[in-house]
Amino acid sequence: MRKEDTIKKYSADELLRMAERGEDRTDLTRLKAMSEAELERSIAADPDWRDVPRDWYRGAEAVTPRAKVPVSIRLDADLVEFFRGQGRGWQTRVNAILRAYAEAVKAG
Repeated sequence: MRKEDTIKKYSADELLRMAERGEDRTDLTRLKAMSEAELERSIAADPDWRDVPRDWYRGAEAVTPRAKVPVSIRLDADLVEFFRGQGRGWQTRVNAILRAYAEAVKAG
């Protein structure tokens, strides 16, 4: 099964309407009945939460995505192969590496 077949995208309005029609799978009654201790245990048991530091949000910063500009760039074939080999999002990773370099140069 392809990821495109299983991942669905919805707007906030669509999600709200789905919830109003009872089409979501969140058991709000059960969640609202949980004590704070039960909620903490549930979060701690979630494998996706396991390595997240307790104060992860302290350094969080809201950012607005920057507009991307399509360019043509000549790169060594082995570099392109390496990044493409890492899978979907390889161009975003290359962009992040270039951004880190630019910020390091600016910082001097």
